[in-house]
Amino acid sequence: MRRMACLFLLAFLLVFPAGCGQEGEEKLQDLEFTVVADSELPAELKTAVEERKAEEFRLTYSAGQDLYLAVGYGAQASGGYSIQVKELYLTESGVVLDTELLGPEETVEPGAEASYPYIVLKIEMREEPVVFR
Repeated sequence: MRRMACLFLLAFLLVFPAGCGQEGEEKLQDLEFTVVADSELPAELKTAVEERKAEEFRLTYSAGQDLYLAVGYGAQASGGYSIQVKELYLTESGVVLDTELLGPEETVEPGAEASYPYIVLKIEMREEPVVFR
């Protein structure tokens, strides 16, 4: 029963936050964040990321006083990709997260295996909806 409730909450958080917010809304303040290592992810969030990593995804996950924001860019032909957090800020109607996938540097050998670049950020718990850009 608890697992079903957690899955329902996770599904709600996946659908609800992504559609909110307006373009060009005024930034009220930048938000502080921590990039979370894969080994430090809560188990349920780690499972959700693993299940979705082959496709692009955006999700939120709350745990105690922390809110996790996860962005994945799906399967890439090789390794060497990184993700840049361009902006994370608060507006009147929500939290805005803007990230960008950066390709492998030309000086780095990309490797032959596919990769699944994603990033997970941890911020202080917020009640506002999250808008991913």
